[in-house]
Amino acid sequence: MGERPVPRPSAFAPYRAVLASRLRAQRSYPLSFATDVFSAFLIGLVEFAEMWVIFHNVPRLGGLDLDGMLLLFGMSNTSFAVADMLVGHADTLPTYIRMGRLDAFYLRPQPLLLQLMTSDIALRRVARIAVAGTVLGFGLVRNDIDWSAAHLALFAITLCSGVAIFAGLFVTAAGVQFFLIDGSELTNAFTYGGSYASMQPASVFPTPMKLVFGFLIPVAFSSYLPAIALLDLPGPALLPNWLAWASPLAALWVWVLALYSWRLGTRHYQGGGG
Repeated sequence: MGERPVPRPSAFAPYRAVLASRLRAQRSYPLSFATDVFSAFLIGLVEFAEMWVIFHNVPRLGGLDLDGMLLLFGMSNTSFAVADMLVGHADTLPTYIRMGRLDAFYLRPQPLLLQLMTSDIALRRVARIAVAGTVLGFGLVRNDIDWSAAHLALFAITLCSGVAIFAGLFVTAAGVQFFLIDGSELTNAFTYGGSYASMQPASVFPTPMKLVFGFLIPVAFSSYLPAIALLDLPGPALLPNWLAWASPLAALWVWVLALYSWRLGTRHYQGGGG
């Protein structure tokens, strides 16, 4: 009898091995890990406290009350926190470039972007997801939403599209870093700044900001537009509530920019020079 053929490893086996090693390394130092988780938890609480203070002192802002803010904040922060955990470490690309570590990625037979996305994962960010998910749960319970099949579908589409939008912004920022190297503060204005903008009622923005955060950097599709659609609010002239159904198109637009930026960046890169 012949020997049984050895099954070929999955194409994702190298990525799983790298992620598993990163997770084991983080758990090797329990006190440091607990401190990181607690700090991430505090960041989530502080962001929520800021929004709560505003809406606690203002009965309505941009057509939303405190309960509406819970829904808005929950959808925005949940989408951003998940994207941040999955690809947020892409903002370490300038460090890889300066230290010459990125060159090692080119020696491996896997796509560069996929290697970067799976090069690390920070378990501490689970705490931020927990805070955002808890607030979202309160927002869903405290608002009188007619949970029709259409609203259930919109909610599911919104969460998936929101994660894709923020993940695409991180990849776009990473592509720009090939040119800027030390310009992370500039790109953070669009990634973390976009997250902050998504937690605000877009109806209070002046027209230029509505255009920027509604269509150019379409973070309004991750939270504000779905929130007013679920609450059956009309929305401002430039951002009517029916646009909430276009969140997959907004995510597609962001990823077109992301992949174009990444392609330009990798073609521009000439190596670490080491």
